[in-house]
Amino acid sequence: MDDIKKILHRWYEKFKTLWGQGKIQRSSRITYDITWNIILFFIIIGVIGFFFAGGVGAGYFASLVKDEPVRSYDSMKKDIYNYEETSTLYFAENKYFGDIRSDIMREEVKLENVSDTLINAVIATEDRNFREHEGVVPKAILRAVVQEATNAAVKTGGSTLTQQLIKNQILTNEVSFERKAKEILLALRLERFFDKDEILEAYLNIVPYGREASGRNIAGIQTAAQGVFDVDAKDLNLPQAAFLAGLPQSPTYYTPFKNSGGLKSKEALQPGINRMKTVLARMYEADYITKEEYDKALEYDIVADFTLESKSPMDKYPYLMYEAERRAVNILSEQLAKGDGYTIEDINSDEKLKEEYRIRADRALRKNGYQIHTTIDKKTYAAFQEIVKNYHNYGPDRTYTVVDEETGEEVKVTEPVQTAGMLIENATGKIISFIGGRGYSPDSTFNYATRAKRSNGSTMKPLLDYAPAFENGIIQPGTPLADIRTYYGKYSPDNYSGTFHGLVSARKALAESYNVPALAVYNRLMNKGIGQKYLEKMGITTIGDKEYSNLVLGIGATTRGVTIEENINAYNTFANGGKFVDAYMIDKITTNDGEVIYEHKSEPVEVFSPQTSYLTLDILRDVIDYGTGTYLQSQLNTVSSVDWAGKSGTSEAWKDYWFIGTNPNITMGTWIGYETPYPINECSSCAPYNERNMKLWAKLVNKATEINPELMAPEKNFERPDGIVDKSYCAISGKLPSDLCSKAGLVYTDLFNAKYVPSKTDDSLITGSFVMVDGKAVVAGPKTPKEFVNGDGLTFNPEFLQKNNYDRLDDLTKLFPAKNRASWEKIGVPSGDIGSTIADDGKAPAAPANVTKSGSTLSWSDSSSKDVVGYRIYRASKPGASFSLVGNTTSTSYEVGGGNAVYVVKAVDYFGMESKVSETVKVGSFSKTEQKAKDPKSDKPAKSDKPDEPEKPDKPDKPGKPEDGDKPPKDGNGKTKPPVEPPAQDPPDKKKNN
Repeated sequence: MDDIKKILHRWYEKFKTLWGQGKIQRSSRITYDITWNIILFFIIIGVIGFFFAGGVGAGYFASLVKDEPVRSYDSMKKDIYNYEETSTLYFAENKYFGDIRSDIMREEVKLENVSDTLINAVIATEDRNFREHEGVVPKAILRAVVQEATNAAVKTGGSTLTQQLIKNQILTNEVSFERKAKEILLALRLERFFDKDEILEAYLNIVPYGREASGRNIAGIQTAAQGVFDVDAKDLNLPQAAFLAGLPQSPTYYTPFKNSGGLKSKEALQPGINRMKTVLARMYEADYITKEEYDKALEYDIVADFTLESKSPMDKYPYLMYEAERRAVNILSEQLAKGDGYTIEDINSDEKLKEEYRIRADRALRKNGYQIHTTIDKKTYAAFQEIVKNYHNYGPDRTYTVVDEETGEEVKVTEPVQTAGMLIENATGKIISFIGGRGYSPDSTFNYATRAKRSNGSTMKPLLDYAPAFENGIIQPGTPLADIRTYYGKYSPDNYSGTFHGLVSARKALAESYNVPALAVYNRLMNKGIGQKYLEKMGITTIGDKEYSNLVLGIGATTRGVTIEENINAYNTFANGGKFVDAYMIDKITTNDGEVIYEHKSEPVEVFSPQTSYLTLDILRDVIDYGTGTYLQSQLNTVSSVDWAGKSGTSEAWKDYWFIGTNPNITMGTWIGYETPYPINECSSCAPYNERNMKLWAKLVNKATEINPELMAPEKNFERPDGIVDKSYCAISGKLPSDLCSKAGLVYTDLFNAKYVPSKTDDSLITGSFVMVDGKAVVAGPKTPKEFVNGDGLTFNPEFLQKNNYDRLDDLTKLFPAKNRASWEKIGVPSGDIGSTIADDGKAPAAPANVTKSGSTLSWSDSSSKDVVGYRIYRASKPGASFSLVGNTTSTSYEVGGGNAVYVVKAVDYFGMESKVSETVKVGSFSKTEQKAKDPKSDKPAKSDKPDEPEKPDKPDKPGKPEDGDKPPKDGNGKTKPPVEPPAQDPPDKKKNN
């Protein structure tokens, strides 16, 4: 220790001596000068380098943004608020039901409707200095650059909320110095133009938040709050706000929902919950929440708040969603085209132009946040879907084999019976509800109601045949129409049963849907060039011009078909007094701010007069009263209290079945058929196909009436307009009754348009009695045996028959209908050269030959003489006994019964002369003596034997009860088959006045 002290003392003394000599001072001054000069040199170099680097940096920065235009306030405002917003869909009465399909769902919200807690959570997490900076934070940018350069494991990011808004709304997500430079420049400019709340509101509306409960992508805080927690953004609590504020960093990773909808697994939820805790920690550090709030939020069960898995509107209402979108796009495309100076005709005639505007309209619909208001009643629509789903009487599925075009392998295809329908308000055209199909496949969104084109069968008859004919005075409801075998070239139509019904009124022909009269009416319209214009005015546009020259179009045998909507919609023309009102589903389209950019206006089109419409409706009432729709009487709750009118229809080969009903307020129709047209009647264990559809129709109508009785069940009836009169007419000709027509009991009463009341008196009958001679009817002569005379002093006027081509019939009794048959049988049935007489050759007719007996029937061959009017049958009790007259007939057979007897037949001519007896026919068992007995040689019966009372001549067989439903006929090529109809009932004896 002493040695150390000595050394230190020696150094001190030496330093003291040098200091005193000034050597230390001189050395220090030199060192100081050198050191300072060196430092000063580096400072100067540093400053120069700094300015040089700054200049270079500034120059580089300038080069990066040189192509970026100087944006104005209006330009930037348009850009930052131009975020895609999902358009929304509404039922009638402003009831929300879903959003338009888009890549991402977004609903705009004002900042005042966002909770302060959420705002604080976002600022604490994304940009703590948001309220203080000018758009960028240099320190944060430098830190981000260093982290990027060093490839740091944890990167804090350098973008402010302002920069993120610029990146999302104006620039892109490209990673480059150029994009970053532009982002900085625009962020600084944005802060000059907009205040902090405006920037924050825009940011909260554009930021993505992952998925909502049904699996759809969402953006914007309001959509996120609703989609994740089922609350509005203004009602978020602290844990919920923290969870949502954490999602934008990695929306797909942190979202609690799977792509397909529904919650993730417990393990997959944990990253999002951890992120929520991070947000809570940052809020606490930034003094937005207290320690107590922080701790309580950490313990909160956020999983319990997540929205339960739900079906998207597309899952719940697929037909409605697609149809509303399709119609909205059509409306917007037309508006865009009109705005550019194009007409609808221009667009429809140019497919390329049409597609261009459709794409533009579709894009606008998915990004502009429109509100699409439909006419669909929510309760009725939901009820219809449920009924269709649970209805079990459609008929069997059809399975068949097809060949796969790609593989060439046979593949089995199964198709159910599909259905479609629509409920339309008559006065406005509003589509209240519809059925798009049975939803057989989860992927099936084909809307049969609006897109399927099907043959409309006999529902075409009122539209194309009868109403146009009424309108032009060609026929009226009481006009007689001949349902008889008719030929149009090689084509001869049939009815369903294969039988015909004779002369029937237009009313009965339509009510029971006979084919032949309908075709006769349409043929007359075609000859006058009438029909097409009426159908087109009623909105049926799917039928080509060339089809109107096809006769079978008159019974609904179409080439391309009509849509279910078109066919049903056309019927409101009758309910609206002859004015067609086009059906529509989109009531209006508005912006998010409530500005109306489209609103539907109904524009009625005059098609028929009120008189024509009422006459048609009155007959369509009969369809339900006694025609093809009588089944509804047992199914429809309002059949007695509501004024219903309707029409059934079956297409060729039973491939489609329809029923359309209308009352003063609404028109409702349904259709059933396989997607690939195929007969629907091939099911022995099913109810009749017509009943299957009408039962469904009734169920739908009954339910809709339960939901909305004022609309569905009006107390008023169809109003009978002026110009409709009740008038009596002759059922044979449709003219005013004559005395002879009254005598026959064939005067009926029906409704007429006053303009077309018959003015001429019936001339279809004349007086006289007739007999059939050689297949023709001629006036009976004074010697003609009375038992062979037809008619009660009445017969058809030959001129009437010739004018209507009835003289070509081989049997005029084919004109006799089943109804009131006895009255018709009072009429003689002449044909050929009426009024002429038969020349008397003075010879007895030749005897009939080939007399035989089979069972109880005696049969023979016609006499070879041409003046024979009938035959007399004689009977003897045994061979050798005298013959007695037992009957007469105009045919070649006679019922004789059993027992032992011998029979002969004689022919009788126009002048009462008898032929010789025919060969005898022995019936029964006789003794050998009796067998050997000879027949009398005289041709006359024994005087002692009194002839039996002759039997009355046989009457023509009456046709069976008419059956509606028309057997599909074939054309000359054997291809075209017209519609068919189901069984009907006989009409009342008299038409009730309405």
